[in-house]
Amino acid sequence: MSSAINLSGPHKTRLTDLAEQAGVSTATVSRVLNGKPGVAAETRQAVLAALDLLGYERPDKLRNRSAGLVGLIVPELTNPVFPAFAQTIESLLSQRGYTPLLCTQSPGGTTEDEYIDMLKDHSVDGMLFVAGLHADTRANHQRYELLRTQNTPLVFVNGFASEIEAPFISCDDVAAMDLAVRHLVSLGHQRIGLAIGPDRFITSQRKIRGFREALTRHLGILDTEQHVATSLFTVEGGQAAAMELLEARHTAIVCGSDLMALGAVRSARQQGLRVPEDVSIVGYDDSPLIGFTDPPLTTIRQPVAAMSGAAVSALVSLIEGASTPRKELLFHPELIVRNSTGTSPDARVHVYQGHQT
Repeated sequence: MSSAINLSGPHKTRLTDLAEQAGVSTATVSRVLNGKPGVAAETRQAVLAALDLLGYERPDKLRNRSAGLVGLIVPELTNPVFPAFAQTIESLLSQRGYTPLLCTQSPGGTTEDEYIDMLKDHSVDGMLFVAGLHADTRANHQRYELLRTQNTPLVFVNGFASEIEAPFISCDDVAAMDLAVRHLVSLGHQRIGLAIGPDRFITSQRKIRGFREALTRHLGILDTEQHVATSLFTVEGGQAAAMELLEARHTAIVCGSDLMALGAVRSARQQGLRVPEDVSIVGYDDSPLIGFTDPPLTTIRQPVAAMSGAAVSALVSLIEGASTPRKELLFHPELIVRNSTGTSPDARVHVYQGHQT
């Protein structure tokens, strides 16, 4: 067996390099590159990923033949959680043989309805929506019913509308808020606020409900309205909402997104407050690179990989005519504790005074 194999172009790929990158043996790499059977799908994918990462073109025999086209519609890409969903879903669709057509939205750009019309013109086999108009309680959902009457398989991620008969994949926002509030209460915080995006979105409504229930459950607070500040799911929105909450003397802020949390950190510093010494801040999503911010952000992690896998499996099942539950699947979030949360300043004063006495 040669230690190099000829690919397209003048380059030669060293089997040892590919094997090291993929974490498999050179014999396995050789079997994959030569299209031999007897290699697990996950192993084959690891070798193909190694080819891509090392900058080599795939041999013609390894290039997938598309089983069909799938429309993938996501919101703007400034929030890093949406590119994370898009990349994961695209990869999983490709592994199943489908070619994704990525449609990204931005303010003033192409609308969801315009993308839908374009995808219909391309005769896509199905459509997958991430945090689309299905999550907007004020939007007309008849657009999706029309697609269903045309027998277009549909799957929705993050957002739920009971009148749409389709699979929904969501993160459990209510459970997420309980995780965040319980963590902050364990650090001695009594005045905890929520900085959240527009309440017309079902994801916002669920976070608000979960947050209020958690305040009542863990702190006995019944009047929770004063602890919620609504703005936009942006850095600037988080900054504005945090300013309102900090002026009301909250010592901890739970945010509806990581971008909002970064805005909350900025707001705290503009007011001469330290994070987490003076105010603790919790994000939501665990977006890529969010662990490298200053300070590294405590956040609620959406299980992007698991949610994406469920969404792709549901869509492919619908496309292939298999029976698929048309209901919402809720995925449990995870609290990721980093350096943006700490003991409440009120609790530290109480401990110090108790020590003095």
